[in-house]
Amino acid sequence: MDRDNTSSPLAEFLRSARARLSPRQAGLDEPLLGQRRVSGLRREELARLAGVSVDYYTRLEQGRSRSASTEVLDALATALRLDDAERSHLHTLARPRPRPARRRPRPQRVHPATWDLLDTLQQTGHPGFVLGLRLDVLAHNPLAGRLITDFRALPAAERNQARFVFLDPHARELYRDWPRVAADTAAMLRLDAGRHPDDPALSALVGDLSIRSEEFRRFWSDNKVHRRTTGTKDYHHPLVGDLTVTYQALTPADDPDQILFIYNTEPGSPSETAMRLLARWNAPTAGTTSAAAQEARQAQRVSHDL
Repeated sequence: MDRDNTSSPLAEFLRSARARLSPRQAGLDEPLLGQRRVSGLRREELARLAGVSVDYYTRLEQGRSRSASTEVLDALATALRLDDAERSHLHTLARPRPRPARRRPRPQRVHPATWDLLDTLQQTGHPGFVLGLRLDVLAHNPLAGRLITDFRALPAAERNQARFVFLDPHARELYRDWPRVAADTAAMLRLDAGRHPDDPALSALVGDLSIRSEEFRRFWSDNKVHRRTTGTKDYHHPLVGDLTVTYQALTPADDPDQILFIYNTEPGSPSETAMRLLARWNAPTAGTTSAAAQEARQAQRVSHDL
């Protein structure tokens, strides 16, 4: 049988990954005969594709084997047609974990150079923001605040992208393809959970979102992971209407758990016009942006641990 009571992150991920992949998608011209009880690959089929024994794969999926080599994991990732983020996530889940140290994690801080870059982006009409662990919003320039929401005006505990997407009614109106944004957000959070399984704040966030959002529970149970690098996002802004942005996600050198997002619009497009209108809406006078950044830096130093 394909079902058991195992609920380890590795077992859940492997089961969900093979459930999403049909025999035909996996390249099996002759899937195993008999009435199928699973929507995707059977364990026997995945083991055959990966070149391992059914017994070995079963023990691995049930958490009864901790000896999976890099080669075996890569073979499973290839058989399951995993992308780079999913492949990395699989290796992370299978890696033996030392007992976590019992100490309070250090708060994440945005480097002064990143603050300066956010200021420069503001001056050139580009929204920019920084996400940290758990998708906490660590910093953003005023234009990003106007486009999405001013996280600085929220209590520290609510400055979180996942909370905004799933719990703030404004998000459902702002994102033209809210279901895709919500699914990607849950998948980004799942990627963080794989890398930091002992983070109590992350566990608390997932628990709270699961209680308060049926959509989050559904997307979270899909067990998908997602790493943003480049792409596009469509907005329906209450002030300037519809616009499409392209984004690039960069990792500051001083903290691999931070992501700097830079937004851009196509030159000469209606989206560029809309962004310029948004930048001029109650536009700050010269020097105000830098002053706001200085104020945000000071507030971050003294008030909260995101």
